[in-house]
Amino acid sequence: MTCEGCVGAVKRVLGKMEGVESFDVDIKEQKVTVTGKVEPAAVLQTVSKTGKKSEFWETEAGTAKA
Repeated sequence: MTCEGCVGAVKRVLGKMEGVESFDVDIKEQKVTVTGKVEPAAVLQTVSKTGKKSEFWETEAGTAKA
């Protein structure tokens, strides 16, 4: 994500995704944190549909985030 257009695209797809309760898009860190009752792989696949590179990242506690 390099611009507000990219952020908007990610927000649009996550906002429509069933089970997503909330999400935070950090353009500076190029990370998206999603909370809700969704499978992490489904979130990754949904964000990938925007054409943006998507991968899991490790948190400081060692758990995977998308």
